[in-house]
Amino acid sequence: MSELSTIQNTRKINTVDSLVLDFKRLGLEKGMNIIVHSSLSSIGYVSGGAVAVVQALMDVITSDGTIVMPTHTSDNSDPALWENPPVPKEWWPIIRETMPAFHPFYTPTRGMGKIVEVFRTFPGVVRSNHPTVSFAAWGKHIDFITKDHPIDNPMGEASPLARFYELNGSILLIGVGHDSNSSLHLAEYRQNKQVPIKESAAVEIQGKRAWVTFENIAYQTELFDKIGAEFEESNPFVVKKIGNAEVKFISQVKIVDFAVEWLNKHNTKT
Repeated sequence: MSELSTIQNTRKINTVDSLVLDFKRLGLEKGMNIIVHSSLSSIGYVSGGAVAVVQALMDVITSDGTIVMPTHTSDNSDPALWENPPVPKEWWPIIRETMPAFHPFYTPTRGMGKIVEVFRTFPGVVRSNHPTVSFAAWGKHIDFITKDHPIDNPMGEASPLARFYELNGSILLIGVGHDSNSSLHLAEYRQNKQVPIKESAAVEIQGKRAWVTFENIAYQTELFDKIGAEFEESNPFVVKKIGNAEVKFISQVKIVDFAVEWLNKHNTKT
């Protein structure tokens, strides 16, 4: 959506103060642990843009709680697997040889939205050290969430998602659907059937850039909207409007456990 369209479709301007009130009406409180997936444009015009949204979240949650956001870098991966868009096959070896190593301080996110990209640069935010699916955190449990993020099976049992599950935190979907709900990947690791795959990325090892291969499983993100819709039919959650955006506030533990059962029942992938 263009900036002009955003302005034209906004009835009431959003500010840090109005967003603070809206987040509190949604149910956010001081000391909560939340993982946020977001679309800035879905809210409508915000005075201060993504910075205002991040500030409002921090003002509500405070450093007594924890804010987590996925800061993924899907472009740091094997170009042979790229589909959106693909690149010529003759480029593949060049990309593998020259892709800069991931660095948590300065490697930008890809396709995660403006709020995430601003959040990762805020003072006090710490980012996990995974070349493709890092997570950033701010607040009380930043070290617990981000430390020792394994390169293998990076959204599985030793991941920031699993650590967040232990905190019994909540998911905040701001203008996005369950296809953006990364916590459902944790459920994929916990289902009975997984398909092991190999992935590759550029990393820094002892100060030197290296192209490494690591273990993962094949994700089925295309199922997430269906899983989310069925969860919402049978489980309580909060949904309200913040600006123009539909915002959902959901227990991470409940939806992950639901998704594990759903995948074990419906998934025939072997």
